[in-house]
Order: sequence, then C-alpha cells, then structure tokens
Amino acid sequence: MSGWLFLAVAIVVEVAATLSLRVAATGRRAWYLPVGVGYLVAFGLLSLALREGMPLGLAYGVWTACGVALTAVAARFLFGDPLGPRRLTPGGCRVSGGRRRARRRSARSDGPRAAAG
Repeated sequence: MSGWLFLAVAIVVEVAATLSLRVAATGRRAWYLPVGVGYLVAFGLLSLALREGMPLGLAYGVWTACGVALTAVAARFLFGDPLGPRRLTPGGCRVSGGRRRARRRSARSDGPRAAAG
C-alpha cells in the first residue's frame, strides 16, 4: 500500500470518527466507541503513510485540509450545519476568526481613544 493510500483511508476514518463525535455529543454514549477506535485507526494509518516516506508537513497539511472540507460538507448533509467558503478551508477559518477579533478590538479601542483625543 502506498503512503497516499494510507493517508486517504486515514482521512476518511478520521472524518467518520469526528462525525461520530457529533452524534455522541447529543447524548448517545455508545457512539464514543467508534470515535475512539476511529481516531486510533486514523493515527495508525497516518503513521504508516509516514513510514512509507511521506514528509510529515505534506501528510499533515493534506490531512488537515481534506479533513476540514470533508467534515464540513458531510456535517451539512447529515446535521444541517451551515456551509460556506470560510468553513471549507483551514485558512478561511483562521482568516474569518482573525477578522472578527480585529473588529472587536477596533470597536473597543475606538470608544476610549476617540473620547480622549
């Protein structure tokens, strides 16, 4: 099995485990079993991809980007979660969060400084 195949299966298993976590969080405790097993299997497969010679930065970057996108799309269809471009990419998540923090800081700093100036 090639490193890419190990990584692809690891991503699918990790997404399934994350979706199971969403179900478990609603009070269905039995779903914590597939969560734990899924994460163990996913990390095991990731380690096999690394053993095949895949660079860590590449493997983790692909794992993260694909995991975020697949989880967002699956959660949209399974749970009705909102879906937009900001939720599909890790960069979009960081950028939108950074923009919100900057707006809050700006709003807080405009009040006292404007009054003092």
